[in-house]
Amino acid sequence: QVQLVESGGGLVQPGGSLRLSCVASGRTIKYYVMGWFRQGPEKEREFVAAVTWSGAKTVYGDSMKGRFTLSRDNDKNTVYLQMNSLTPEDTAVYYCAASTAWTMKENEYEYWGQGTQVTVSP
Repeated sequence: QVQLVESGGGLVQPGGSLRLSCVASGRTIKYYVMGWFRQGPEKEREFVAAVTWSGAKTVYGDSMKGRFTLSRDNDKNTVYLQMNSLTPEDTAVYYCAASTAWTMKENEYEYWGQGTQVTVSP
């Protein structure tokens, strides 16, 4: 079992930045692909980013490319999502998730955090 706890969300102005963290416990994350998803108001949950077991490769959703950076520190059992140039469309609850497969499919992630709210507003 893996427990995931996100932090770092909050209120930020358009154009601003936030860094989300996801701390895992129960098992080392080196066995898992780590991903982020988000769900905005009245929207479906969507893929944000994923990083391979070693951190060598990352993949991003189309609207996040060039603005978001996902990284991981397996020694600290933590992943980080740096978000820059935020817009109101980025307002959502952001979820950290873990999968044993290299995937962008929500239903292939076995473990989920509770989420952290990000609100982008003037």
